[in-house]
Amino acid sequence: MTITAPASITLNQGTSDWSTRGTCVGTDPDALFVQGKEQRAAKVVCRGCPVALDCLSDALDNRTEFGVWGGMTERERRALLRRHPDVRSWRGVLSKSMGRPQG
Repeated sequence: MTITAPASITLNQGTSDWSTRGTCVGTDPDALFVQGKEQRAAKVVCRGCPVALDCLSDALDNRTEFGVWGGMTERERRALLRRHPDVRSWRGVLSKSMGRPQG
């Protein structure tokens, strides 16, 4: 399986919808909903993505069960949720742990 990001992505910083600014925009969505070893390849798409933090926090907040979101597989997200069951909003937690300002 080969996953490639689109050649050019126009980042519209004015939009509040982070999903339109992801590195995965234009990628076959099925490529991010894979199992086993293929998940490693899917996670590569998230490296350097300008909205990975938003994507991951949204997936954690909404308990998204399937797919790679923000560079984490469903198994990784479940483990994180089990370790921190009291967190209701992941944006602030992830921003602090990743050393990024909240936007």
